[in-house]
Amino acid sequence: MITLTERPKTAHKKTGETMSNIEKLRNIGISAHIDSGKTTLSERILFYTGKSYKIGEVHDGSATMDHMELEQERGITITSAATSVEWMGHFINLIDTPGHVDFTVEVERSLRVLDGAVLVLCSVGGVQAQSITIDRQMKRYKIPRLALVNKMDRTGADPYRVVKQLKEKLDCDAVLMQIPIGKEAGFEGVIDLVEQKAVYFDGEQGEKIRYEEIPSALAEEAKSMRQHLLEALAMFSDELMEILLEEKEPPVEMIHEIVRKAVWSRALTPVFLATAYKNKGVQPLLDAVGRYLPSPLDNDNYAWKYGYDQTDDDARMKLVADPLSPSVAMAFKIIEDPYGTLTFIRIYQGTIAKGETYYNQRTGEKQRVSRIFRMHADSREEIDNAEAGDIVAVIGIDCSSGDTFSSEKDFCTLESMYVPEPVIQIAIKSKATKDADRLSKALYRFRKEDPTLSISTDPESGETLMAGMGELHLDVYVERIRREYKVDVETSPPKVNYREAPTTAVEFDIKHKKQSGGSGQFAHIVGKMKPIPETKTDEKTGETVPVTETFIFEEKIVGGTIPSNYIPAIEKGFRGSLEKGPVAGFPVVGLSILVDDGSFHAVDSSDLAFRICAQTALRETFPRMKPTLLEPVMRLEIECPSNFQGNVVGDLNSRRGLITVTETLGAVTRIEGEIPLAETFGYSTTLRSMTQGQGTFSMEFSKYKKVPNSIQETIIKERKEQKG
Repeated sequence: MITLTERPKTAHKKTGETMSNIEKLRNIGISAHIDSGKTTLSERILFYTGKSYKIGEVHDGSATMDHMELEQERGITITSAATSVEWMGHFINLIDTPGHVDFTVEVERSLRVLDGAVLVLCSVGGVQAQSITIDRQMKRYKIPRLALVNKMDRTGADPYRVVKQLKEKLDCDAVLMQIPIGKEAGFEGVIDLVEQKAVYFDGEQGEKIRYEEIPSALAEEAKSMRQHLLEALAMFSDELMEILLEEKEPPVEMIHEIVRKAVWSRALTPVFLATAYKNKGVQPLLDAVGRYLPSPLDNDNYAWKYGYDQTDDDARMKLVADPLSPSVAMAFKIIEDPYGTLTFIRIYQGTIAKGETYYNQRTGEKQRVSRIFRMHADSREEIDNAEAGDIVAVIGIDCSSGDTFSSEKDFCTLESMYVPEPVIQIAIKSKATKDADRLSKALYRFRKEDPTLSISTDPESGETLMAGMGELHLDVYVERIRREYKVDVETSPPKVNYREAPTTAVEFDIKHKKQSGGSGQFAHIVGKMKPIPETKTDEKTGETVPVTETFIFEEKIVGGTIPSNYIPAIEKGFRGSLEKGPVAGFPVVGLSILVDDGSFHAVDSSDLAFRICAQTALRETFPRMKPTLLEPVMRLEIECPSNFQGNVVGDLNSRRGLITVTETLGAVTRIEGEIPLAETFGYSTTLRSMTQGQGTFSMEFSKYKKVPNSIQETIIKERKEQKG
């Protein structure tokens, strides 16, 4: 028996309408694998809730939520779009997120501030590579969710297989709340297993909902599936278990209440069915959002007291969705706008009012909110204030993604969002010298908007380097620079962000001594460098977990051979040398350094001397650790017609790819595997030509892996030639 505890309701200083408003508020995101129909679903939600009077379509570029010109041209979502709608008395803040992994930070930062989500799955593709990534993100931020099996009208649609995949691949307790009426092109509607009614969607755009008795041909299946649903729910309720044992009929409201509590505790994923493109099944999903997903009052949100580490549980403070408490909000997205910088914020506690000032908890600066907007894709509605639970955009504050704002100085900080490291890099410059300033402005803006976009300068060549999550990621920003800033740019071919890692332990004894008249420089350090193991044993659980640290510095100086005030300088010297490794100039990872002895000079020793000594130690010792190059390896998923499978697999093998899963679904084959990033440049063109334009693929970063020796030698040689 799984016990679900009832969450205590937040004690509120205000009663009545405000409490009721927050109870009725839902902050939800729509997330899915690329091309599962997220944006099409969002467009139907806008239409049925009365937010738009015409259904926009992705394929013809009229989708409201894909408002950027590039999104309309490419038929993909690049940035998350926010809107607010109302459905059956519930106020819903809705965020449509990208499906392409190159824009995964949009999903990360959206999920970080949401209270619930809808995971959209294709009825044929089911749980795909990006679905697994989104599931990991939802679990990271503890997001309750519903699942929607979309595209039920497609040939090969099978919701039962998708539910099985949810259980096996995502390890979640998924249960069908509906079964389909009709199959594939004959999909007519759904049978609601809770209410025991057949639901049809009439009218040109499915706007008229018709409830009928369950068709006799499906009565037996509906009865069996309802029993399966009730037995699954009985795991969360003793009362329901007793009713079922007595062979009685449970009240419908009791079933809804059990589902709601199970969803809130993230123990259950209710599954709904639809074909958004054919306007069937969307309204019952909206009903479920209001009925089962939590309001801001129902979610437990925490911050850490100012100045405390986020691993310190004693410093955690619970935030209450109370408009009268001290204000706490997170800036989760920043975009440039013709009227100024728009900062999207989620208010966790208190009220944000126009004209008032708030403290950035990271910088300590006091900043004034000049305007507040409710967003509807790229249009907006100005308001005077926003309360706990709201997601709004404000103008007037200067900050970075993830900053916490409060009405009180040095109050608290919210948990920051996870930002993956960039894996691919290009050099970029303007063709015309006069455009250099505009290019700098564009790069500054995009770096501020997107935490996964890294901008740096190569100290040797002076080139401006732009690094990101993949080819498409960088392509989109290059195109935006050309269009939005009218700058004609040149770019170098993509380069892989390799890493240098040690493979064996080595001791060091390094002395730095310099005399040049007057006081000299003296520092002496002794210790050991060794590789960091890939896994470790968790002290609390005893489980084997992966090691996330890329550098560990320890000191065990006894007897004062090196004064403690020089230790930070030694660590700083080592850390400063990690950016460019001595083998090929790539960042050093997986290195643990212990300093346990040394000596100093009463006059000539200084922070600078010990910092230089540490740099020398790394430069001279690291090459003796039999270092190896690591390369980013991508998780790859390909869908192509089955008759092209042999060509695709052969090509992957020639690119050092490793195939893990091959699955044939009718005339379509799905291939999953891993491939070094260096072998993927231009792959979209190759795949299209191999499959007569019918193949599609998606990639995401998986891990760093040792480069084969022959390739490593080539890379090191090329780097030396570039420097030479």
